[in-house]
Amino acid sequence: MFPLKYFIFYLLLITGIGLGFSQNSITIDAQLNDSLRTFDIQQEIIYKNESKDTLREIYLNDWANAFSSKSTPLARRFAEEFSRRFHFSKEIERGGTSINSLSQKSGNALTWSRPELHPDIIKVELPQALPPGEEFEIHLDYKLKIPSDKFTRYGVDNVGNYKLRYWYINLAVYRDGWQIFSHRNLDNQFTTPARLNITLSIPQNLYIASALAKRSSHTPNGIKTVQLVGLDRTESKLYLTKSYLFDSEYAHSHEILTDVEDDGLQPIVKNAILDRIIKFIYQRLGTYPHSTLFVTQEDYLNSPIYGLNQLPGFLRPYPDSFQYDIKQFKTIVNNLLNNSIQVNPRDEQWVKDAILISLMMDYVDTYYPRMKLIGNLSDIIGIRWFHAADLEFNDQYQFLHMNTARLNLDQPLATSQDSLIKFNINIANPYKAGVGIKYLEDYVESDAIKNSIQKFYKEKSMEPVSEKDFESYLEEGTDKDISWFFEEYVAKNEKIDFRINNLVKTKDSLKVTVLNKRRNGFPVSLYGLNDGQIVYKTWVDDFEREKTVNIPRKDIDRLALNYEGIIPEINQRDNYKRVTTLFNKPLQFRLLQDIEDPRYTQVFFMPEFDYNLYDGVSIGPKMYNKTFLNKNFQFSISPKYGFNSKTIVGSASLLYNQQFENKELHSIRYGLSGSRYSYNYGLFYEKYTPFIGFYFRDKYLRNNERQRLLIRNVNVRRDKNPAVPMARPDYNVFNINYQYSKPHLVDFHGASFDYQLAEKFSKVSMSLEYRKLFKSNRQINLRFFAGAFLYNDSQKTDYFSFALDRPTDYLFDYNYYGRSQGSGLFSQQIIVAEGGFKSQLQPEYANQWLTTANGSTNLWKFIFVYADAGLVKNQFESAKFLYDSGLRLSLVDDYFEVFFPVYSSLGWEVGQKNYDQKIRFIVSLDINTLIKLFTRRWY
Repeated sequence: MFPLKYFIFYLLLITGIGLGFSQNSITIDAQLNDSLRTFDIQQEIIYKNESKDTLREIYLNDWANAFSSKSTPLARRFAEEFSRRFHFSKEIERGGTSINSLSQKSGNALTWSRPELHPDIIKVELPQALPPGEEFEIHLDYKLKIPSDKFTRYGVDNVGNYKLRYWYINLAVYRDGWQIFSHRNLDNQFTTPARLNITLSIPQNLYIASALAKRSSHTPNGIKTVQLVGLDRTESKLYLTKSYLFDSEYAHSHEILTDVEDDGLQPIVKNAILDRIIKFIYQRLGTYPHSTLFVTQEDYLNSPIYGLNQLPGFLRPYPDSFQYDIKQFKTIVNNLLNNSIQVNPRDEQWVKDAILISLMMDYVDTYYPRMKLIGNLSDIIGIRWFHAADLEFNDQYQFLHMNTARLNLDQPLATSQDSLIKFNINIANPYKAGVGIKYLEDYVESDAIKNSIQKFYKEKSMEPVSEKDFESYLEEGTDKDISWFFEEYVAKNEKIDFRINNLVKTKDSLKVTVLNKRRNGFPVSLYGLNDGQIVYKTWVDDFEREKTVNIPRKDIDRLALNYEGIIPEINQRDNYKRVTTLFNKPLQFRLLQDIEDPRYTQVFFMPEFDYNLYDGVSIGPKMYNKTFLNKNFQFSISPKYGFNSKTIVGSASLLYNQQFENKELHSIRYGLSGSRYSYNYGLFYEKYTPFIGFYFRDKYLRNNERQRLLIRNVNVRRDKNPAVPMARPDYNVFNINYQYSKPHLVDFHGASFDYQLAEKFSKVSMSLEYRKLFKSNRQINLRFFAGAFLYNDSQKTDYFSFALDRPTDYLFDYNYYGRSQGSGLFSQQIIVAEGGFKSQLQPEYANQWLTTANGSTNLWKFIFVYADAGLVKNQFESAKFLYDSGLRLSLVDDYFEVFFPVYSSLGWEVGQKNYDQKIRFIVSLDINTLIKLFTRRWY
């Protein structure tokens, strides 16, 4: 039944719109031209200066204009994250705003401009200063072009439905100065609440869905005119659809309009779920100030539940009701917070994230306390043996936050949203914020934090508020000192890491010394265990290095820090200390890689395979210690049996990664690696390499600029080939290599400088690479290489010479599948290195110096034309100029490409004999290499 309370609110809304609940108002008259996908808009904005300052200008958000060109902040954001859709879109698919007039109430034109770096912001200069408490009226006439929805999920879809968000011009926020933020696809426009009155004129075949109240509607001459109104609104999503897509449900005095996928649930089940969600929100936060919640599938997809529930339906391990419930809960709470908590969403988003994720965790604990991380899969024999099957659904939040923390890519919660890498924006930072609230709740040991959050929401909803207000509410709710949470957990990316440093046992007590390895102010929980069961718990706090506490002996057989894993600690593997047991923690062997279980010292086994022409498929067990989360120390031993060579091949490695936080020097990696494989039929090589690598990354992590300095000594032992006498079958090469890269969709820069020293030669080389994607979608790729021997006493063989087209790879760095083949398919595999030519020309090697230039440009989509030119200089011979050209099919850049020679120093190659043997290809079967294509946009 339609609730009376809701009816009264609705009546007040539609009859009392002029009562002035908001100090600011926006009146819009918009006519849709469906064939052109444009709106003609006449708009009135009344702005009241509620600050203490006298204003001389007003700023407006015009985020629709972010789609107007390929150089806006939004376009640059897409390019930074390697999203190609916007750059390669057609003009008709992009949107924008064309302003016909901008004037004051009297009709006099106002001076306005778009700030240089913010084409989606409008600066309006006031004809006279606006004192505090005074109002100013702005009139606008403009044409709005709606973009395709394929960029941000909002816009016009391929069947003509309009899904509008941030579509009209609205007021920016003045709070200690104008808060001006461009659209960067972060779903966080910061705007001043206003009273809305929107009149829409649309074709009569379109249905309207909105959180605003519908005041009137009529349809003259085939045009539907609808008036929508709302109070204290910061945004107004508006859907105009060919068919009505939304369910209307009522729960606790609120209408919920939603089209979130329901997996075929019955209406009665959906209604019960939505009713329970609203009831839970009311109990934990309080009432929502608006009558209607508009919850769309696009809202959910832009902030989904990351993990296994994104798999196709037939693979989802969760019950349909849980799937729908948790999707709706997150989307509803997110919607509610965005429309009621007026913190700065660009700089203080962590406040809303903390409330949202902590509420999600409590909701799952309340209604799905036995739900596992991998759902029903945890019951399957084989899968249930993995530690992943033991984890609760809520364990994912700390696990995914730890992903970037272990990679040294975590960023403070207080970091502005537009400065975060994609993984931290979407996953790690929201999860860290929510986990932090659970950490606080456990430390305070009461409901004080929950009560403080509720009080904050009830008293500050729909008011200007900041993170400092949130901090004050939490601190006032407890007697414990929680300043560490704001000063270190929120404001910095300080890691949490503890260890039990010493234990002195007496008959009745245990004297425990706890070491704070990071010397910060975080508290830690200390547990006494008996056969894995908790028999004692206390908190150790207020120390920056070491602290000794006395606890009762009881029946404790082992001590542990952070045993329940509530604290997001970077390394829990050294948190245990034996009291009566033989070991601090037992050794565990696991088949296949698993999620880390800090209760055990883990070693993993898994089958691994490789392939090359001479060994064929080689299969064997890999023993290693790496889990799904990164570890500083890693080892791997991988012996294999080659089915063609019928012998043992394989590899082994030791690696220690020393990380430096908030430094340009990101990490130093020390290691030793070795391998043994065939390099020809019946001939093997062994390679042993000690190395040290210095890895640099800009402290501003969104800058993709990276540098690496690698120092190594490559030792190679080869079987002698009776058919091809070798002057140096065994050798070692001291190598210093520097690499620079700055990957980007539009502008790619790369460089490499290499020095090698061996007994018989010394050489230096450099390569430079540049790629440019123009606004016309024309792409050019340029590469330059130069290399020279400092001395060369190995001229009897070209094994160590610079190669024009196919390097000999005497350091065994490249993944050749048939490295010694002189003919046949495997000889046609190339790796663009050294000379970078594609045609096989003579001389193909240079034992003195080599310089080449390589270039290509696209003809159509993935079809390129390429050209190479260079000088080859051998001792006692004149330098020879060589060139080639042809077509390149780039299906996946640098991973799967095919080259068809056309014209070169040999003439027209297309008509020459055995042309099929001149075709070259690049192919990579390394799964880790391919994964980087998909992860580069996230990190």
